[in-house]
Amino acid sequence: MNPFYNALPFLLFAFVASITPGPTNILILTSSQRFGVKATLPAVVSACVAASLIVFISGAGAGEALRAWPRVRQGMSWAGALWLSWLSWQLFTAPAADLHSDAQRPFSGRAAAILQLINPKTWMMALAIVSLFAPQGAHPLRDVSLLSLWFLLISLVCLSAWALLGKAVNRLFRTTTSLLWFQRVMALCLLLSAWAGLLGA
Repeated sequence: MNPFYNALPFLLFAFVASITPGPTNILILTSSQRFGVKATLPAVVSACVAASLIVFISGAGAGEALRAWPRVRQGMSWAGALWLSWLSWQLFTAPAADLHSDAQRPFSGRAAAILQLINPKTWMMALAIVSLFAPQGAHPLRDVSLLSLWFLLISLVCLSAWALLGKAVNRLFRTTTSLLWFQRVMALCLLLSAWAGLLGA
């Protein structure tokens, strides 16, 4: 079988999985809006690298633990939902003025990576990629590595687009009041995405 036979469906799947709104996308957007694209790039790269590594690890077999041990998956879901709830509260209560004070920091690369690692939906997405698109050839690790690399490149493009969108927000919402309301709406979206993911897990 040609190893590139499933390339187009996989690329479409990876694009949709990366570009659609979710906790990571919302945090990237709000971080970029508050601190700029450059300050948010470490989180973009870290989130994409972590997600692509999860694709590789799942292809190597470790991701099956989430299917075999549903309580582990449930624990990860609760931990992720509670952490995202705390982040949404921080965003909701953050002032729109004096954004670059010492008390405020952009979404960090470390936090972005942790978010991927404790998010069972990222692991399930990785397992879906491996199950649906990994070629059944003589070199499975090589094929999974290629899928991981493609996913990394696509997710970098998609999350970078969200970071650029965050920069555009400041041009659309020019007053302190409008920026404050935007941040609060994003905080509520983050909270809803966290708990909707938990209830759907």
